Amino acid sequence: MTDINIRSRREFLRDMGTGAVMLFLLEVGSLEPAKLVYDPTVCSGRVGDGALSQECVAMINAFPEPPVEEIAPDLSTLSTYSFWRIGPEATNLFDAPGGNVVGQYPAGFNFVRALDTSIEDWLQIEGGHWLARTVAEFTEPSYFRGVRLPYGLDHPFAWVLDKTGIYTSEYPGGPPSPATGRVPLRYERVNIFAEAPGDDGWIWYMIGPDQWVNQRYLSIAQQITRPRNVAGRWAAVDLFEQNLVAYEEDKPIFATLISSGLPGTDTNQDLFTIWARLERDGMSGATGAPNAYALQSVPWVQYFDEAISLHGTYWHDLFGYRQSRGCVNMSISDARFIFEWMGSAGPDPEVEKVNYVYVHSSGDYR
Repeated sequence: MTDINIRSRREFLRDMGTGAVMLFLLEVGSLEPAKLVYDPTVCSGRVGDGALSQECVAMINAFPEPPVEEIAPDLSTLSTYSFWRIGPEATNLFDAPGGNVVGQYPAGFNFVRALDTSIEDWLQIEGGHWLARTVAEFTEPSYFRGVRLPYGLDHPFAWVLDKTGIYTSEYPGGPPSPATGRVPLRYERVNIFAEAPGDDGWIWYMIGPDQWVNQRYLSIAQQITRPRNVAGRWAAVDLFEQNLVAYEEDKPIFATLISSGLPGTDTNQDLFTIWARLERDGMSGATGAPNAYALQSVPWVQYFDEAISLHGTYWHDLFGYRQSRGCVNMSISDARFIFEWMGSAGPDPEVEKVNYVYVHSSGDYR
C-alpha cells in the first residue's frame, strides 16, 4: 500500500500546499484528478465548533488569495510630482529664495506641489512663488492599488483594514489567538470562506482555516444590481464598506478601497453622472475657518455631485476609512485607472457615453 493510500484524505489535501489547483479524488489503489473550481460556499455553515470538511480544506489550500490582478502603478505621477505639507499656520510666500515676502498661504490643511527643489532650504511651488523648506514637510503618496476582476465578483473578497497587527480568532467572536498562526496585514486581500454572527453583534468572517476576523476590520467587495436606467461604464461607491466597484453593464471589472466624507461633510447618496473631468485641479474650501484646506494639483479628477469628485489623493494612506470633505478619495494609481477607463470609448463607440457614479451604503456606516 502506498504512502498516499494510508494517509488520510485531509492530511493529503493539506500537504498539497497553497499553490494547489487540483482536487484529487482518492479511490482504493488509485488517484483520479479533477479540476477544483473556486467555490467558497463549500465552507458555508462553518461556525467554528467542529472540524473543517475535507472539501473546505481543499478549497482554502487551493485558493489562499482572491483570483484578482493588481493594476499597474501610475509611476509618471508618483515619481514626478513632489508634494509638501505646509501649515496649519499661515505660510509666507517669497518672490525668490531669500527674497521679499509677497503673500501668504492662509492657515489650514494645505499641500503644495514643488516645481523646483534644487536650491538648498527653498522650494518653488506651483504658481511660481517660493517658500522656506523649513516650513514644509515632504509627503510620500500611497502606492496602494486596486485590482482587476477577471472572474467577476460571483464570490466576495475583502481587504484587511486593521492597522494594529493582531492575530485572527479561532471562532466567531473569540479573542485574538496566536494558535491560528495568522496576523492579517493592512491592505492584504483575503477570500471569505464562511461567515457567522458573533456574540458582540458583529458579523465574523473566516479568511482561512479557523481564522476569523471581525467585519469592522475588513472591507468587502461585493457585486450589486445595476441601478435602473444605467448603462455602459459606471462605478458603485459603497459608503459602508468604503470601497468602489467599477462595472461594464452588469460585469464588475475593477475594485478598490476609497475614503469618503467625514461626519459633517458626508458624501451624498444618489445616482450621479460625471459632468467634468480634469487631469489635475486645485481644491480649496472653508478659507478662514478651522477646517480650511487648500490642495494643489489634485490628480485625475472626475466631478459628479457639483464640486464633489472622484480623485487621486496624495496626502493620506488611510483608504478604507472616512477621511474627506465629501469627495471620494482614491489612490493616485486607482484614480488614473478609473479616469482613463471611464474616458475611453467603451464597448460601443456609436453610443453616447455617459458615466454614472452610484453612491450607496450596504449598511449603517454612521
